[in-house]
Parts: sequence; structure tokens; C-alpha cells
Amino acid sequence: MAPRVLKSCFGRRPSDVDKKPTAADATAPAPEHRRKLGPVVVELFSSQGCATSPEAEVLFSRLGRGDFAAQLAAAPLILLSFHVDYWDYAGWKDPFAAAQWTVRQKAYVEALNLDTMFTPQIVVQGRAHCVADDPDAVLSAIAAAPRHPAPSLQAAFRRPGPKSLRVALKGSARPDPGYVILVALYECGLVTDCGGGANKGKVLANDYVVRRLEKLSPAPAGKKGISGTVEFGLWEGFNPAKCGMAVFVENSSRQIFGSQNFRLPDEILSESIVD
Repeated sequence: MAPRVLKSCFGRRPSDVDKKPTAADATAPAPEHRRKLGPVVVELFSSQGCATSPEAEVLFSRLGRGDFAAQLAAAPLILLSFHVDYWDYAGWKDPFAAAQWTVRQKAYVEALNLDTMFTPQIVVQGRAHCVADDPDAVLSAIAAAPRHPAPSLQAAFRRPGPKSLRVALKGSARPDPGYVILVALYECGLVTDCGGGANKGKVLANDYVVRRLEKLSPAPAGKKGISGTVEFGLWEGFNPAKCGMAVFVENSSRQIFGSQNFRLPDEILSESIVD
């Protein structure tokens, strides 16, 4: 059964990293506080075939709405939901699941010295994890997470064809050897009528669902600067108004050392630049 797409969760989050871009923003330098202290990356490993994941998904969406801003001192967040595929055998194939996301979770099992994978799981800044349907544990992990300077990048979006999105990134980011820059394309406002498995008969809502993840291979662009391009294959029903893009820097142990969030322009007809 194909997922239905409803109104995006964008526009309800208080963080200025998610604000709508303006013409002035496109050329203005990043605000000083954003360069000094960037967002916290919170990853959810979930599945529509897991009986306890829907509760975690609600909590995740509430984080995005800013419902816990007071407890988190209004710290900006980047939320990324990875739907794993190892529940797909149990009577329902999650339409957003991918083996690539299972591989990412397996890497965290090794990096965090865990015994096994499970859903729903939260990983914060690649350093700490907890059960994702426990609000106290999730908020504690986020509040205790280290924050790092955000990259200072501009993004130019182009549609070279109906099924692809090309993003050119330019600016400054941590270029140290041993670090990689990853670019995630995610989608909000997804609703699915679940026809089988542990959640049969339920209407499942999912936000911040990672649809694509690519590695940026940056080239030097002057003193302390980089530039690079990633290209995403697009899915049926792609709507930029419901999507966002996150850029984050991680080391070989999957620890995250800086991140930046982008709203996609509502229409990408020609080159569009977003700070």
C-alpha cells in the first residue's frame, strides 16, 4: 500500500536553522551563534513493522515541533529517521526501509559496543544511545550531548532532470583527514495505512524520514574552504516543500563533529541558493 503524504511538519520548529530562506539570507554570512554552536544530530532507527516504533515516532515528531524546547534550553536539533529493513519479514514491508539504514545501525552497534540492534533506538551525536520511546532517556541524552561549531555552507539546488536533484555545496567545514561529510535528504509529513504486521490497521505518521544519504567528496576552494556536489535520485511524489537536507561531519567512529540543516526551496526550477 502506497504511503499518503500529508501536510509537512515544517514551520512549527522554533530553531532558526529551519527558517524559510529569503533573498537576503542567500548572500548573508551565517550568524555568529550558529558558527559557534551548531545543532545536535538525533538519529532514530525505526520500522513500521515494530510494535513499539509508532510511540517513538510521535516523540520524534514532538521534538521537531519544539515541544521540549524548554527542557533542552532551545538547543537546535537535526532529526533524521532511518527505517531499517530487518522487520520487513514480519507481515509488513516498510515503504521507507532500506538495507543501507540497517548497515548504518550495525555500524553504531560496533562503535558503541552494543550487544545487538533493536528498534526503536535513538543515537545522539553518534556518541550515546537509548530506547527511543522513553522520553526521559531521550531528553537526557540530547541535553548531555556535546555541541560543535556548525559548517558554514551555502547550497545551490538544481533539477537536471525530473528524477534527480543536484546540490552544490560551498563554504567551510571540518576538512581534517579521517572525517567524512555526509548529506542526507529527508521528508516530513508521511502517513501510511498499515496493512499488516504488528501495526496492522493503524495509521502511521512519520517525519524526518531519510530518503537518501550521500557522501560529499569536497575539493579545496581557497583558504579553509571546500566545495563539492552530490546528486540524489528522487522518488515518486517528491515534493521539495516537504523535504529538508542535513549536512554533518563524522569520524571513523561515527561521532558527529558539526552539522547544518537546510530547507529546500519550495520550487527548484533553476539554480536556487540557500544559506
